[in-house]
Amino acid sequence: MKKAFAICLLSLSFISPAQQAITDTAQVVIPNRLNNEEAMTKPYVIMISTDGFRYDYTKKYNAENLLKYSTEGIQAKAMIPSYPSITFPNHWSLITGLYPSHHGLIDNYFYDYKRKEKYAMSKKENAEDGTWYGGIPLWALAEKQGMISASLQWVGSASDAAGIRPTYYYHYHEKFKPAEKVDKVINWLKLPESQRPHFISLYFPEVDGAGHHFGPEAKETETAVHLIDEAIGSLVQKVNALGLKNVNFIFVSDHGMIQVDGGKPLEIPEILTDKSRFDYYNSQTLLRVYVKDPKEVKSVFKESKANKTNEYEVYLDKKLPKYLHFATRDDNYHRIGQILLIPKAPKVFLEKGQKTSVGKHGYDPKLVPEMKAAFFAWGPAFHNNQVIDEFENVNVYPVVAEILDLKINEKIDGKLRTLKPILKSKK
Repeated sequence: MKKAFAICLLSLSFISPAQQAITDTAQVVIPNRLNNEEAMTKPYVIMISTDGFRYDYTKKYNAENLLKYSTEGIQAKAMIPSYPSITFPNHWSLITGLYPSHHGLIDNYFYDYKRKEKYAMSKKENAEDGTWYGGIPLWALAEKQGMISASLQWVGSASDAAGIRPTYYYHYHEKFKPAEKVDKVINWLKLPESQRPHFISLYFPEVDGAGHHFGPEAKETETAVHLIDEAIGSLVQKVNALGLKNVNFIFVSDHGMIQVDGGKPLEIPEILTDKSRFDYYNSQTLLRVYVKDPKEVKSVFKESKANKTNEYEVYLDKKLPKYLHFATRDDNYHRIGQILLIPKAPKVFLEKGQKTSVGKHGYDPKLVPEMKAAFFAWGPAFHNNQVIDEFENVNVYPVVAEILDLKINEKIDGKLRTLKPILKSKK
């Protein structure tokens, strides 16, 4: 009973009031699309994301199926999420091969001063508007080259980013249980060869929900890990029963999770609360400040730095460490802000009256290892029983393109050479 309650709570935690009132659960099919002859000869890639699945959860919670499949194929010691280690930015980095500052999705919530509009992941009109999203997602790359694709609620997959949606997709909601999602993927793979997707992206939110509500060490989080592990075991078993040749699986997550100090939060510095001079955007693990008068930036930075505590750091955006790819030089869409206040884990910034969840993410994974994500891959394209070192998540994109023989014509941040050794030579 406790398990059922926990999973129910996880599902409900992701549904906005608007979604609860009216939920569109129907599949959307773009008509008159078929695989070209070349695409029908290509392998299949099923790319699975489990939100908030920390790099160590598989062994920590004995996820038997993932342990088995990763041993048969490739397992990374960890995968490094892009900064900030937040859901929407990292799912879009995985699917485009670009850092958040380069594809524009720099947070789950942000303001674009050029458009004079807010973006919120919870607003359907934002989430499904492709003009917010830079880069070419893998489904668009496939579709433009005559290969049918499908997506089950991956971030941005219901949008027309890069001018084209997957042939098969669903609007985002939390009505489907993991087992139902598995069956929908199998139904896609049962389609006639000309209509069958060769690239499928699949998203599970349950582990992230448990980590937020109960913390990464909680029994509920372990239960959620097992729930997804069972779904993946079922997916592989049912795919194998179809008898398709050359089906490859890639299991990823967007970030990890850490239990935060919600009882003693950091207060927003008083100077920044003057709305006539500043806008600030608080994800709790990162506070981004926009100074309305550019002439004030340096003085406000100096004052903020002089008055800070040892529980957080203050940076000018242009001085942020290069390895984060989140400074002025990287900000293609001018959405980040000029001053960044970064709490030291497990501290978070909270506004008066605001609460936080038990578990959080968003920190620099180099400083907070609990932010690191998972990566496993198995199937005919991959070598067997290989353990590889940590790598940045933008490098997954060129691997998928290589397996599917898709040409990348626009600049990305990911490099094929990073993960090329995990692939078998093409015959």
